[in-house]
Amino acid sequence: MSMWKNIRSLFIIEDETTAPAPEAPKVPGSSPQAPQNSQAARGKVTEQFTEVLLRAMSEQDAEGFDYLEFKKSLNSLKKMDMDDATRYQSALAMAQTMGANPAHLAESAHYYIEVLKKERAKFGEALANQQKRQVEDKEQKIRQIEEELKAKAGQIQQLQQEIEARQKESGMLKTQIREAMDKLLATQNDFAASFDALAGQIMQDAEKIKQFLKQ
Repeated sequence: MSMWKNIRSLFIIEDETTAPAPEAPKVPGSSPQAPQNSQAARGKVTEQFTEVLLRAMSEQDAEGFDYLEFKKSLNSLKKMDMDDATRYQSALAMAQTMGANPAHLAESAHYYIEVLKKERAKFGEALANQQKRQVEDKEQKIRQIEEELKAKAGQIQQLQQEIEARQKESGMLKTQIREAMDKLLATQNDFAASFDALAGQIMQDAEKIKQFLKQ
């Protein structure tokens, strides 16, 4: 099994066809900027974006016993009849045999948050490029078309067919923009939901490390 699949097994990822996962704590600035459109569906956790994020974590996996190994220990204790505090303390006992301590575990958890943030920044840049190609370039073309229409409106009757054809093209472009806006926002929301679900779990673990594993 590849390393990123091992990492995937550590986190609870809701399938997009099931009921939405409980809302995770928000990470400041968690969603890349994109055009807003009320018609776009609310974002959902997706397999595609979750794999992108987990693969990034796998590629940046730090050496030694850190948060990911600690998370694995926590998961191994899930079947045991114990509360969170006991489970985290038991996992810490395993971690300490590998030279880890609560401060290092919390620090490494935040390290993976930073890894996810870098992936989010890459996604935001790619989204902006897509917006320019699919929306802004078409908006520029619409402006050019409308200028042409104004010029042709005063011409004689034989130009009317050309005007009507350009109006139709303008309408088609506007429809394409609406569809592109919906798709871009749905993509943004899917990524944001995937990011928030994953980052939120890590933040919850980091908080519990601070709460339950005080030195």
